[in-house]
Amino acid sequence: MRDSVADAAFGPELADDLAVAALALARRFAAGATLWCVAPSWEPHAQHLALEFVHPAATGERALPAAALTGPYLVDTARVSARPGDMVVAVAAANETEVKSLFLRGPAWGVHTIWIGSGPRPCTRIADHLLWLDGPDSRTSATGDLVLLYHLLWELTQRCFDHPELLVPERRARHRVMCRDEGRLGEVVTPLGDGTARIRTPLGTETVTTTFVEPVRTGDLVLVHAGMAVSTAGMEEGL
Repeated sequence: MRDSVADAAFGPELADDLAVAALALARRFAAGATLWCVAPSWEPHAQHLALEFVHPAATGERALPAAALTGPYLVDTARVSARPGDMVVAVAAANETEVKSLFLRGPAWGVHTIWIGSGPRPCTRIADHLLWLDGPDSRTSATGDLVLLYHLLWELTQRCFDHPELLVPERRARHRVMCRDEGRLGEVVTPLGDGTARIRTPLGTETVTTTFVEPVRTGDLVLVHAGMAVSTAGMEEGL
């Protein structure tokens, strides 16, 4: 469902990325998700983006649950706001450490992530979807290509709802069962001081053995396998 406006404005590659991200958004909205919007260095973008979804200007379009997360302690705010199945979208430059830290935790929290930006690209693709303009950084503009990019994300998401057959997850996704014995990324919630810790994963909060990775601290990312934290995730390097 690539959009001709997106194709003309951004080229076929980014237009395809937009279509894929919009379909992911629509499917999660259809399943009851909330969209959390962040823009640490230019918060009006987060507020504008959330407003597009929750209060669409076009008559007859669906109001979809979205909210902007602003202020300090962004990761902490997102941690208590986002639920498994939700989506987080950031409008930010590649060097935004808060966005990197937030998106690294996406798999542990069970949230899907979209990174919208311009200028130099992130060195690693830590977001599920990267919607990027390769020209100059344009976050400080209230108009122009960056705003058009996330407006088209909203518009394509709305169009997906006109095709209900698209909102059904792929067959393999519907029938996939997450095994508790497979390696899963988790975030330490509370070290218990006895070689165990409470860990957050998409399955919920559980107690796991941390003997192999001690000491652990609240907020650490660990790989959980068969009820044990078998290694630290090592994903904070380079933030």
